Amino acid sequence: MTDEEDLFRQLSHLMQSGEVAIDGRLPPERELAERFGVSRSKLRVTLERLEEEGTVYRRQGRGTFAAPPVSQGHSALTRIAREVTPQDIMEVRLEIEPALAAHAAARARRGDLARLEQMMLATIDTGERAAYEIADDTFHYNIAVIARNPLFLEVYDSIRTVRKLATWASLRRESHTPDVMTRFGEQHRALFNAISCRDSQQAVRLMQEHLLDVNRLVLRASP
Repeated sequence: MTDEEDLFRQLSHLMQSGEVAIDGRLPPERELAERFGVSRSKLRVTLERLEEEGTVYRRQGRGTFAAPPVSQGHSALTRIAREVTPQDIMEVRLEIEPALAAHAAARARRGDLARLEQMMLATIDTGERAAYEIADDTFHYNIAVIARNPLFLEVYDSIRTVRKLATWASLRRESHTPDVMTRFGEQHRALFNAISCRDSQQAVRLMQEHLLDVNRLVLRASP
């Protein structure tokens, strides 16, 4: 195993080890370079590779964050991913995520809201499609987390896994023009505001409107 592959393996393990801060932020590059005994330039190359694979995302001036893990060990989900269409995914999301937004508004704690705000801002700060895709995924995933229902979260994890394993997954990224990312970012801001104000009904409405907008984009981009 080359030094580069060994560093990649060690950083990947760090993402899964439970050592990452609760908001997903990784230690500063200086600390990571010292920990793994590599130069910062070599570390950055490996972080860029992890970013390309969707394992981490970066926010200018704020640091590097671990993206939520995907459960790829379930053969049933792999089979479903070969058969599912973008519209299938959106139909399920429209059933599940408005309810998650309502529960998040009712159950979020102060620390949850502070972290969710940072994740929301990450979807606005970036103009890069790949970075937006990860930030968007992280924002929606954390709404599911702060809804505090383990069964709902398991269902949502399955949705995310199928979506990422599907052969057409890159279509969404390619369809995210700067105007689309700006529009969706502002929808995220409104959704966060409803959750932070404990307005469950508004959170449901805004999540539905956002996902319907996403659905229109998915239908246009689908082969």
